[in-house]
Amino acid sequence: MNDSPKTHKMTQIKISLHQNGHIVALNGHAPHAAAAALPMPQFTPPASSPAPMDTPMDTPTSSTTVLREQWEGKHEFLLSCIGYCVGLGNVWRFPYLCYRNGGGVFLIPYFLMLFVTGVPLFLMELSLGQYGSAGPITVWKCCPLLKGIGIGMLCVSVLVCLYYNVIIAWTFYYLGSSLQSPLPWSCDHVDNAAICGNASAANGSSDPLSPTEIFWNERVLGVVHSEGLHDPGPVRWQLALCLLAAWIIIFLCMMKGIRSSGKVVYVTATFPYLVLVVLVIRGATLEGSLQGVAFYLTPDWGRLANAQVWNDAASQIFYSLGIGVGGLLSMASYNKFDNNVIRDTIIITMGNCATSFFAGFAIFSVLGHMAWRKGVAVQEVADSGPGLAFVAYPEALALLPGSVFWSILFFIMLFMLGVDTLFGNMEGITTAVLDEFPHLRGNTLHKSLFLGVLCFCFYLMGLLLVTNGGIYWFTLIDSFSTSFGLIIITLFMCLGISFFYGVNQFCQDIVDMIPLCPPWCRRLLLYFKACWVFCTPFLLLFILTYIFIEMYNTSLHYGAYVYPRWGKALGVCMGATCCLQIPIWALVALCRETGTLRDRFQKSIRPLNCWRENYLNSVGRVQEAEPERVEAPFTVTLTDMDFTAMTWERGSEA
Repeated sequence: MNDSPKTHKMTQIKISLHQNGHIVALNGHAPHAAAAALPMPQFTPPASSPAPMDTPMDTPTSSTTVLREQWEGKHEFLLSCIGYCVGLGNVWRFPYLCYRNGGGVFLIPYFLMLFVTGVPLFLMELSLGQYGSAGPITVWKCCPLLKGIGIGMLCVSVLVCLYYNVIIAWTFYYLGSSLQSPLPWSCDHVDNAAICGNASAANGSSDPLSPTEIFWNERVLGVVHSEGLHDPGPVRWQLALCLLAAWIIIFLCMMKGIRSSGKVVYVTATFPYLVLVVLVIRGATLEGSLQGVAFYLTPDWGRLANAQVWNDAASQIFYSLGIGVGGLLSMASYNKFDNNVIRDTIIITMGNCATSFFAGFAIFSVLGHMAWRKGVAVQEVADSGPGLAFVAYPEALALLPGSVFWSILFFIMLFMLGVDTLFGNMEGITTAVLDEFPHLRGNTLHKSLFLGVLCFCFYLMGLLLVTNGGIYWFTLIDSFSTSFGLIIITLFMCLGISFFYGVNQFCQDIVDMIPLCPPWCRRLLLYFKACWVFCTPFLLLFILTYIFIEMYNTSLHYGAYVYPRWGKALGVCMGATCCLQIPIWALVALCRETGTLRDRFQKSIRPLNCWRENYLNSVGRVQEAEPERVEAPFTVTLTDMDFTAMTWERGSEA
């Protein structure tokens, strides 16, 4: 074979460093500088390695490489991320946390945690996914020792998807029930006449259940027929059908990947904002609304000395932004390489937090009207978690003129908020699997079958959560799936990128992705660098310590039911399973290397050669004058197999 560069040229890839006469993979630092500084070795591959001149080479690389999809427009990525971050937690969790932790004073720790932990970690995930063009598992080719972080993210995503779609099923049930007039949980309904009459006769001497609470506990959950975690009871067929419909919708919207979900978000990510604006305007016209808004914003400065306030602020940032679950990383992996990731981070995080704050006005203006109608204080009608979305707010909607219309509008909004968030979580799972098994990505039928099987498996597992005692299991998974395990995963991600991969190199990677990095971007990177190295790990350790102390000293309960010790231990095992993936896969990475333990460690934190493929293949990054470079596998010494795996291209005649 004629190996003249006039006839053939090898694919331009990373150069390798010479050490003791052997060729070692470059550690991912300054590839162009290394290429210019080192002399290029002349390799003559065996005659049997390349294909004949007239036939293309059928190598493993060429046969398995499948082009990744990309967002068709920048707005699709922004809307997908905003829809993923702006979820049900913005509607029920943030307003309640403000109310529970001193009203407006809660905004101080909230925004501090946002700028010190939320925004830096958000930028880290987006940058990792965009630079490596890979999902939460494959992206750790930048540091193979930390592959367990991606596996842990996958475990968290599985747990979140398992219970999150149950909320959408509840929303479907309420949406269907809202189509009848009067609403089945209002006092105007004939079935509730006796209940409302008894409540009026009691005149505050007892605490009877309202029609809304009875509808939620008996008609929807059926929790009154279960004794606890050990007694799930039969599956409630109405909720099972709603859950099936929810998974079918998720499957249809994601069947074609980001080409389909990217179009759906134009509706699902924007419609909730329209509803929130309408609800705020309507709430402002109600009698007693200012009482609710005042309760929402009145600061209690003494609460700043309580560690619980700071922990709640940090947990809300993680819960709302979706950090550490893999969804952000996966969605960013479909970006173009030169997308301005810093600008996107600022837009999405600020938009998400502004939405949370704005949603509080919609919620508490209506709750203030509800308190005025009942003649009680606002704190007596507000509740946390699902209770706010499915008990207090439906009851408030039932008091409004045209209650059927407002109820339908509200639950459509909840449905779209939930669907967008689930898109991101499911994208994290599917992207991780498709990157590990790229042949699925190239076959539309196999990809659809995989997604269908995944959704069906989630549906079967979710049936436990729609039994009579399903709310107990729901609360258990919700409490521990995004608890200490998620904090540990994000802590190791921050430390691994900062100290193993190198924070300076990571900042340089971000600059490489922004073609014309403005001066403010470079100055902002200095702030992010300080957060990644010092501030963010410190605060994550503080949050982690508090979580363990609180978990040990307090019991888990739902309503009056206190979880048994074995149930709490099961929840701890869920969280531990996610974070234990980090040491397990780190041990696997060390065992795959050779040499002393120190040598194994050094090799396992070295980026793989394919880490910079997206950088080298980006438009304008590889110049014609750059010398040819040989790619070595992630081993110490080149063998014949290293050359037979090379891709040879037909060169042009000089």
